[in-house]
Amino acid sequence: LVQLALAATKFERFMSQEPQASSELVSLRNQIDSLDRQLLELVNQRAHVAEQVGELKKKEGSAFFRPDRVAQVIEKIKSNNPGPLKGAHVAAIWREIMSACLALESPQRVAVLGPEGTFCEQAAVEYFGGAADLMYCNSFDEVFHATAAGSAQYGVVGVENSNEGVVTRSLDMFLHTPCHIVGEVSLLVRHNLLRQTQNAEGIEAVLAHPQALAQCQGWLAKHLPHAERRPVSSNAEGARLAATNPAWAGLASERAASQFGLHIVAHAIQDDAYNRTRFAIICLPDTLQTPPPSGKDCTSLIVSVPNRPGAVHDLLVPLKTHGVSMTRFESRPARTGQWEYYFYIDLDGHPAHPHVARALEELRSLCAFYKVLGTYPVSA
Repeated sequence: LVQLALAATKFERFMSQEPQASSELVSLRNQIDSLDRQLLELVNQRAHVAEQVGELKKKEGSAFFRPDRVAQVIEKIKSNNPGPLKGAHVAAIWREIMSACLALESPQRVAVLGPEGTFCEQAAVEYFGGAADLMYCNSFDEVFHATAAGSAQYGVVGVENSNEGVVTRSLDMFLHTPCHIVGEVSLLVRHNLLRQTQNAEGIEAVLAHPQALAQCQGWLAKHLPHAERRPVSSNAEGARLAATNPAWAGLASERAASQFGLHIVAHAIQDDAYNRTRFAIICLPDTLQTPPPSGKDCTSLIVSVPNRPGAVHDLLVPLKTHGVSMTRFESRPARTGQWEYYFYIDLDGHPAHPHVARALEELRSLCAFYKVLGTYPVSA
């Protein structure tokens, strides 16, 4: 028995040891270690320069976060990339470097839909980088209020899904808030079925945001026809609640599964494999003014017209006359009790371009109400 125990101990030690590396592998690893030290030194040098930039911005009173500048730097780096790294990977690396340097200048507080693990949080990280100071809110209403009140410098709100259309509450909030749109993120959304155990047996309720439930209704009808669909404030909140009850499941991201210690019972169960959601980046005009033209921009408006025959048709005439493309047209009740409507319009282009400016000027003259929600670069 003693000999068996000694043999077992030696075997465990042998299995726990890494196989002897070849001299060539050791040499390559040493090269990587040396390069890592050089990279770290260079990144810190960049950070020191960024701190100096931050001091100058404080004296000048200029904006700390300039998304157009971030985009320019990343595009320049990508164009000079000799490979083998892919352009998307280079962009992700530099966005994080710039985010960390910006945090030294002035940490950016960003309001998002919580709790941790939402797609809204993911969109914020993609836009601002991982060093942003995220403020978690219980609803998009709270995101708007926090941004308008200055509790957060920026907010991220869902505005449209490729399957379910617009997020109506966000459209309604745009009407009554001083915030404007300065950017957008188009996120590929994959919903996963999450729960405490590794199978789908005995699920009594599926908890998620109403949009997520709608986006997965075909899969749910086929695989969980008797489970209750229970709408909650966010997908991450559904995951959080699913972690408290073995009979509940959530529809959320892999990030949420990790956050709340849940198993992924089924991957990517949304009915549309290319399901995407647009998120708008909002802020007060004093925080950041309208970004300059990027070459591919969107201008968002809210308008209403007098209640007369042909009024809506007349809205389209200036756009056709000046060659401006309309990419979205939505109506929402004005809630006056008179069957009046506000129209939400997205136009292709920037007001800095003369033909867009002329079209907007003529369009405004036809409107009883006119508000520019923002002009911003279109998300790739």
